[in-house]
Amino acid sequence: MKPGYFIHSLLWLISLLLVSYSAFGRLRPIASIPFRMSGTYIIVQTSINGGPKLELIFDTGVRHTIITELFEEDSINIQLEKRQAIHGLGEGKSVYALISSNNELSLGKQRLHDKTIYVIEEDIFGLSAQNGRKINGLLGNTIMQDHVVEVNYTANRLRFYLPEEFEPPRNYIACPLLIENNKIYLTMSMLDEHGQRHTIKMLIDSGAQLNAWFKTGKNDHLPEQRVKARIGEGFSGEIRGYLARIPRICLEDFCFKNPIVAFPDSSTIAEIFLNSDRDGTIGSELLARFNYFIDLNKKMLYLKPNGKYKAKFDYNITGIEIIKTSYPLQQFEVVHLWEESPAMKAGIKLNDVLLKINGRDIHKLDLSEVRGMFRRPSRMPLTLLIRRNNQTLELDVDMRDQLAIKDD
Repeated sequence: MKPGYFIHSLLWLISLLLVSYSAFGRLRPIASIPFRMSGTYIIVQTSINGGPKLELIFDTGVRHTIITELFEEDSINIQLEKRQAIHGLGEGKSVYALISSNNELSLGKQRLHDKTIYVIEEDIFGLSAQNGRKINGLLGNTIMQDHVVEVNYTANRLRFYLPEEFEPPRNYIACPLLIENNKIYLTMSMLDEHGQRHTIKMLIDSGAQLNAWFKTGKNDHLPEQRVKARIGEGFSGEIRGYLARIPRICLEDFCFKNPIVAFPDSSTIAEIFLNSDRDGTIGSELLARFNYFIDLNKKMLYLKPNGKYKAKFDYNITGIEIIKTSYPLQQFEVVHLWEESPAMKAGIKLNDVLLKINGRDIHKLDLSEVRGMFRRPSRMPLTLLIRRNNQTLELDVDMRDQLAIKDD
């Protein structure tokens, strides 16, 4: 090897290290917390006051940590102080929670003090059954109040940084935030089917497993091509509405063409708009297309597309919602059917138990695989073998995409 070549290579390496230090030297986290994914939910192991680890969904849409379900092996050492009603999306009865303040949350080696915990008296979400794994509740956005937090889907990590030392990386796009009543908002733009451009104020909600939903009212016009859907479950009950494509939504320089978004019935979202001028919510399915930093101190969000950025937009074509039950045997049970859905038209009913899909034994599939099959459009029907009471039935569900993009 020639001496000149060695010196040149050494100088190149030193230069690279200096550039790397310049770009990332100030990005040394004080804590790096692994997380697991369930769909587009971020699941973080969290201890309360040194107790056993709980499985919580990182939810930027709620302020405080909320415990929804505890199992035999779970325990929490907290002082309950008062009882309070919780209101939110949906139509239904009031939900009550017991409240405890001045608690310590532990995420890995990260200790977060003076945190309030809500313990819901009745599990209205059924998060464990819906996700096919144990989930104890929601990890609220107060974990970010004293730190800059990085959400990195590529590495499956939450990273915490000291605000006074943080400098945003150069290859991330900055997006201003609005903080109102302890909720986090950003401004987006959207293009409707009439070619009209709108500036919209959206809540950032990593606990909403959808791309986005938009407020509807008496004078709002829904896209003509839409499907009835059960959008989710709120604190005040079930959220119904429609799914549809809109021509475009943009977050700073990042634009998505023909995304599938939700339009809840106005009655199911009326409660949260009484004292709010927000236009809707951006959810975890859109957020998961980016790695990002949230800096609540400077009210900034920093975004960078990840490997999921260009993934196709899809939805539950069948209209079947299932849970994984364990008693008396592990099985997949139909718990919700969307109105006028292909599954309802095919004759699927609530409480039907799925046995096979296109001839495949469902016991060999996990919950995410089954739901993935429900979202895969095809000209061929999806053949479901089900058990209903003491009967075994085979039914064909139309899998043609009702929201397919029409050719001009």
